[in-house]
Amino acid sequence: MTRGFDRSEYVDRVARAQGRMADAGLAALLLTTEPEVRYFTGFLTRFWESPTRPWFVVVPASGPPIAVIPSIGQALMARTWITDIRTWRAPDLADDGIGLLADTLNEVAATGAIGLPDGHETHLRLPWSDMQRLIGLTRGAITGDSGILRALRMVKSDAEIGKIGTICAIAARAFDRVPDIAQQGVPLDTIFRRFQMLGLQEGADWVPYLAGAADAGGYSDVISPASGAPLQAGDVLMLDTGMVWDGYFCDFDRNFSIGPPAPEVRSAHATLIDATEAAAEIARPGATAADVFHAMDRIVTGGAGGSDAGRLGHGLGMQLTEWPSLMAGDHTVLEPGMVLTLEPGIAVPGGTLVHEENIVITTGASRFLTPLANREIPVI
Repeated sequence: MTRGFDRSEYVDRVARAQGRMADAGLAALLLTTEPEVRYFTGFLTRFWESPTRPWFVVVPASGPPIAVIPSIGQALMARTWITDIRTWRAPDLADDGIGLLADTLNEVAATGAIGLPDGHETHLRLPWSDMQRLIGLTRGAITGDSGILRALRMVKSDAEIGKIGTICAIAARAFDRVPDIAQQGVPLDTIFRRFQMLGLQEGADWVPYLAGAADAGGYSDVISPASGAPLQAGDVLMLDTGMVWDGYFCDFDRNFSIGPPAPEVRSAHATLIDATEAAAEIARPGATAADVFHAMDRIVTGGAGGSDAGRLGHGLGMQLTEWPSLMAGDHTVLEPGMVLTLEPGIAVPGGTLVHEENIVITTGASRFLTPLANREIPVI
């Protein structure tokens, strides 16, 4: 799999955005977060981990995007397809790029409306005081983007899907090696460290997300840091990973029984696979996120409406979780190119079991990007 994208990928993204901007009456888009900036530029760096500096990209009504960024990023941005790169020396406690950004917006948008992503799962990533100053300096009104970024990013190109498939295969190879690192008596936090090492050994660029649990007959908490408690016979070990390759995530998990599983654990695991397969079958163009949710919920709860987790899956791509949410209230219509996680959970005497796979919506039946787990829970 080749890293990066052809220039044509970005040209197409900008053209589709500008078509939607014209329909929405927007003179420019203002982008302030890592995935939005990268979506239009290819600017890939872990420097975003530092909250010190803001970064901006402006997509005008016509022509290529304009980067308005701290000078420390100029060399890397110049290696992308972007040629109009405007910089300031950051951090600047008096004017941290806002004056330069306002000048750019006034140049390309005049008095036209400037769209800023404003829906669920968005944020600004700049100080509110700077945002207020920007509003005062721009001649055009800053408004919402009419859902343009969400709509564009939900539907992946073949090249994007290929990258997600690559990282899914890498993580699957790491999961195949879990019996090498997880045996009775090994502390859970040691398993977490070793599993991240397996992901890197198999080819992941980094492993920014690893959650999981291990407890007798199930687990009740899947978001806490790993404890030092050793695995014991009868435990169910779950590892849920979001590994990254070339800027794209996988997000799936696997359950393991430490020693022979209890009958209820064996049955619950098989039911989770049944629910996953039922969801994959219904996940076709024209179905909704809610339809996929109900396909799983009918099997794992009998149609009770899900659990406190709030949803049974979500979108996937440049971020670990993206739109849509697989829940009863999300009526997003599925389209070819959407990548989803299917994440049913089921109650067991020890708490719960959760299973997760990644699929892509095609023109017909959906396709698994992860190797679908067997109904029989693996035994270590």
